Amino acid sequence: MGRDGKVVRMSHQTPATHRPLTTALAEAAAMAGHAPSVHNSQPWRWRVLPDALELRMVRDSRLAATDPQGELVTLSCGAALHHARMALAAEGWATSVQRMPEPGDPDLLARLTEPRSTGADPDAMRSVQCMQVRHTDRRPVSDEPVSADSLSAIASAAGREGARLEILDRDQVLQLAASASHAATVEAEDSRLREELEYWTSRAGGTGLTPEVLPEQPAQTTVPGRDFGRPGTLPVGPGHDRAASYAVLYGDQDEPVDWLRAGEALSAAWLAATRLGVSMVPLSGVVEVPATRQTLRQLLSGLGHPYLGLRLGVADPAHAGPPHTPRLPREQVVDTSAVSGDAA
Repeated sequence: MGRDGKVVRMSHQTPATHRPLTTALAEAAAMAGHAPSVHNSQPWRWRVLPDALELRMVRDSRLAATDPQGELVTLSCGAALHHARMALAAEGWATSVQRMPEPGDPDLLARLTEPRSTGADPDAMRSVQCMQVRHTDRRPVSDEPVSADSLSAIASAAGREGARLEILDRDQVLQLAASASHAATVEAEDSRLREELEYWTSRAGGTGLTPEVLPEQPAQTTVPGRDFGRPGTLPVGPGHDRAASYAVLYGDQDEPVDWLRAGEALSAAWLAATRLGVSMVPLSGVVEVPATRQTLRQLLSGLGHPYLGLRLGVADPAHAGPPHTPRLPREQVVDTSAVSGDAA
């Protein structure tokens, strides 16, 4: 479904049996470029092999203050991994996923192997449609609450990918708001974080956050969003997100593979939300500051490790949403040298 509420029609695609496997792998890697990532850094690189697809993390020194352990980068790559899996399924290919396949090479996050022709998956085809229209809309949402059925469907989508989505009650939302406010204060006082935001909000290439996607003034939201250090040009209007729902994405463990699975769960939840007409905004500041991350864990009654806060709501239909953030060109993120002449 597009931002105008119309269903996006799938363009005709050649059946998997008529497309070379390497072409399908390369196309899936390119489609994964639509995935969300911390500061739109797109920290993934793909290598197409004759019968496999490898996902590698790119460590960027300009995220060292925001994400010193590489957790949000790993989560971002997990979202790209899920996108690629869905793109392959839409083309009629099932694969086995090896996560963290080489203990001595921690930047090699995943390998998709054993491709099998299965016939196009209609649900995956709808997910691919959603990848192309999904975006982050930081404006206040409308006064229409998200239905309980929609919230349940979004949480279930995350659960199928190995993480859990806790929908917060009113008291928990107030705790989340206090944590987000405290995290914003801590980060505003950190010169290294300010320098990183300056870099990612002043990019002119295929990464970063352009002025068009950043609010022109702080939005009236129950849980404060990130202060990007500069105003954008996105009109926020007079609304307030009182009807929004808030959630925490979390899991049992805190290892790199768990953050990778969390990213896959985030992608699944976000694509489900897009299909249902629900706007989703990640709130990563609360997990970037150790003290507020611990507060989130207490909010979860110690049942798991928080990966991300989320705002869910129905976008204001009266105003056009922001444009999509820029994307790196395909040749910068998809390496087809190992199958030169075979992959499109």
